[in-house]
Amino acid sequence: MPERLLAPAGAPASIVEFAHAGATLIAEDFGTGRSTFVLLHGIGMGRSVYLDLVQRLEGRVIALDLPGFGEAPEPIRTLTMERHADLVAAYLDESDAEDVIVIGHSMGAQIAAELAVRHRSLVAGVVLAGPTVNTAARSIGAQATYLLRDLLGERPLVIWRGAREYLRGGPHLIRKMRATIVHEAERAYARITQPTLVLRGESDPLAPMGWCREIVDAIPGAQLEVIPDHGHGTLISDAEPAVRLILEFAERV
Repeated sequence: MPERLLAPAGAPASIVEFAHAGATLIAEDFGTGRSTFVLLHGIGMGRSVYLDLVQRLEGRVIALDLPGFGEAPEPIRTLTMERHADLVAAYLDESDAEDVIVIGHSMGAQIAAELAVRHRSLVAGVVLAGPTVNTAARSIGAQATYLLRDLLGERPLVIWRGAREYLRGGPHLIRKMRATIVHEAERAYARITQPTLVLRGESDPLAPMGWCREIVDAIPGAQLEVIPDHGHGTLISDAEPAVRLILEFAERV
């Protein structure tokens, strides 16, 4: 059985293993309030690394382990970003979640974009945190180099949580990384019509400033915020600055 990892002690929470179209995700659902936040993690990650983030959010939180990450079982075939989005949409339909604010971190930003454009009626707002993949560096080698550079400057907590989840990601991590790279993220970002907040850690090499500005320019009314003294793990540790910006954004959605 999946474990309760994020919900505060004593708070009602549901832990669900949801299967659809040959893939399974794990969802931890807790909290109440005006906004419903859906959290989509980055590659090699899982919902457990976002403890600081979700315990600062105010509202209903649905944190996911996508197929082959965290506690979710490995799918028979590696999912594309589009199939990930369709799986998440099927779960949200099943759980009666509507008008959600989807928070996508890293690879999760690519999935969040696909969710917003393929299932518009479910999504009220979009938060793209450290969005990937920069069109100027669309290769496994480039992305791995950027990731290593980021980790060298990250807080120990980010390194520890990230390393643990990468090990849990299993032997298919390269194949999963390839799925993120072949996805033409710029096409998905350009089709978003919902209110959008782009978050970038000041020293994030995986989400260069030029790339983030390109995304913002492609989405009508999108807002870009840069978080000082943070890298790609801006949602993982010391998440208070990101949460403040997300909650301010949610008030306007």
